[in-house]
Amino acid sequence: MFAMAMVGRLIAALPALLLAATLVAPEVSASPEESPTAQYGQAPVWGSCAEFLGSATALPTARCGMVNVPVDYAKPEGPQAQLAVIRVPATGDRIGALMVNPGGPGASAVDAVAAMALSFGDNDVTRHFDLVGFDPRGVGRSTPQVRCRTDAEFDAFRRESLTDYSPAGVARIEQLYQQYAQECVARTGRDFLANVGTASTVRDMDVVRAALGENQINFLGYSYGTELGARYAELFGDRVRTMILDGAVDPGADPVAENVRQLAGFQTAFDDYAADCARSVDCPLGQDPTQFVARYHQLVDPLVQQPGRTSDPRGLGYQDAVTGTANALYTQRYWKFLTSGLLGLQRGTDAGDLLLLADDYQGRNAAGRYTNQQDAFSAIRCVDSPYPTDPAVWADADRQGRAAAPFMSYGQFTGFAPRDACALWPVAPTSTPHAATSPGPGKVVVVSTTHDPATPYEAGVDLAREMNASLLTFNGTQHTVVFNGDACVDSAVVRFLVDLVPPPPDSQC
Repeated sequence: MFAMAMVGRLIAALPALLLAATLVAPEVSASPEESPTAQYGQAPVWGSCAEFLGSATALPTARCGMVNVPVDYAKPEGPQAQLAVIRVPATGDRIGALMVNPGGPGASAVDAVAAMALSFGDNDVTRHFDLVGFDPRGVGRSTPQVRCRTDAEFDAFRRESLTDYSPAGVARIEQLYQQYAQECVARTGRDFLANVGTASTVRDMDVVRAALGENQINFLGYSYGTELGARYAELFGDRVRTMILDGAVDPGADPVAENVRQLAGFQTAFDDYAADCARSVDCPLGQDPTQFVARYHQLVDPLVQQPGRTSDPRGLGYQDAVTGTANALYTQRYWKFLTSGLLGLQRGTDAGDLLLLADDYQGRNAAGRYTNQQDAFSAIRCVDSPYPTDPAVWADADRQGRAAAPFMSYGQFTGFAPRDACALWPVAPTSTPHAATSPGPGKVVVVSTTHDPATPYEAGVDLAREMNASLLTFNGTQHTVVFNGDACVDSAVVRFLVDLVPPPPDSQC
């Protein structure tokens, strides 16, 4: 069975929380004489964003720089990491800074803020707020980067089908995971991997706030960004003016339960896609809802033995077909490419759109170069929660996952399953799951989508209850929705940001 890696994970253990509460980042005015930790957290030297973005022409007012943070907050005078930061100044009556995290974990907030500023143009958000993003430690343009694989090694891993759940097959899959973990240690360093999780990043977030000279921030977190936001609100609630959390990760769920819940979300989105596809007589899944999953398996399962045809010499393997399918379920804009790829498999022609969808998910460009998003994703989630090491737990998780998402399962239940790579990770976790807390009344709005595949709706309901937040429900099939073209959602969010008026109870769009 192929189980999608999860979009988000879980959070900070008690010692890390105590450290975070007592070792506050220095304010911008600190000098080396005033504080032994002043080498980090100082205001960045702002300059053009050309180096980060390739060109500064499209965003001439944007300013970029680096903020130093300790690799280990218990050793503030020790090795430093550098966080890449972008700031696009407000154009009108400025209210404050809106810090954005696009999720992952492992996605670049520098890229996300640049794209957001370009798409917004002149609107109520850009007039009133500086748009701010920083690439979390280990991610994107921040240094050092988490890097575990070469491009060739990543391509080779994707050719593995990961479907043999016999005892020998499981042993081989776990060997691949262990090799990957050791490559992460060798190429990134054990000390940095031990400090790359949310427990450190949430501290970094407050260092960036102080370095920007802001007493409070507004925060927009998508997907894993909701986890980061919830932990920031827990530790630094007085420094939050407003917070919007879209596509909630449940911070109290254990990793096995969260994975099963996410698989169920992908199945719901697949069912929605298949029903929409069936409106066409050419749908590769046919028109009978009882046969959608079976038809899908008839198309993709043969790829375990023989790659599908594409113009790319790699061909389309099984793992890429399922990854590409899952990527298409994040947004209805991708559904047509999923249909095209499945039609290629059905007709024995070019199934390249599924390969392109998989490349997009994995961060591979046309030149065959990968971003480090997937390596950072693995490194962060593996230290963000303890993972069970008992093989029987993972065999039972496989049983549950097959029931939750039959379209993503391969073959029959064997009673054996590989443990998650994080169960074999050589670095100890630095966080444990626990419920979120409120930073204060009226500060948080949670947005949850009814058929979100990656962060199912109920996680948003739970998070809103835990944080005493307003819940805005979006009825749709996609992953996250804020500033994605829905006028109902966007107007409610902007009113909250600008006027501090949250949506009424039980609001729906």
